Amino acid sequence: MEKGKLYIIATPIGNLGDITYRAVEILKSLPFVLAEDTRESIKLFNRYDIKTQLISYRDQNHDRVIQKIKEKLDMGLNLGLISDSGTPLISDPGFKLVRELRELDYIVESIPGPSALISALSISGLPTDKFLFIGFLPKSDSKRKKLLKKYLNIGDTVILYESPNRVVSLLELIDEVTDENRTVLAKDLTKVREEVLMGEAIELISLLKGREFEQHPHGEFVVLVSPTLKKE
Repeated sequence: MEKGKLYIIATPIGNLGDITYRAVEILKSLPFVLAEDTRESIKLFNRYDIKTQLISYRDQNHDRVIQKIKEKLDMGLNLGLISDSGTPLISDPGFKLVRELRELDYIVESIPGPSALISALSISGLPTDKFLFIGFLPKSDSKRKKLLKKYLNIGDTVILYESPNRVVSLLELIDEVTDENRTVLAKDLTKVREEVLMGEAIELISLLKGREFEQHPHGEFVVLVSPTLKKE
């Protein structure tokens, strides 16, 4: 019997209209879809009348569900993997699953679509020919500072994700480790409150503090930095 395949399916990063026809067709055709958070995914499924059964999949429950996943694939069933938003595995669960299935010669196929980091880069006005994506930084300020010094010294546009609770402190670290920088905050991309701010990190700090942002943090941030000089 021919084994089933796993589809890695990109979903909208905000606006539910940002999904491909192919992605919807594939999602409707599958018996099961693995989802990071079924409560979030059901909103998308309801929008497009997708009746496929959702199964919770996260890195934390990988060991518990991987055998069931392989059993279904061995039965010839195709499965899908989605995250809460955007392209799975990009700072989202799925790496363990794809690696293990690849090593066992299962077919893994991409159904491409939205990605917050690419969307932000395309509208940032920063150099796009070479860039470095580092995802979420550690919570420790000392570790964050060490990594920023390392990666901002390369000279290419650096892209990372940050929570609203730590975005101001991140900007302060960027200002601390660079002599000059062009920094972009892309907030809530494709959503009603989408906003893109550009300037020196110190200017963005002043802007956010002027809005009393730290008292009412909100939003999802993609932070892009193009350093021009590096402090020793």
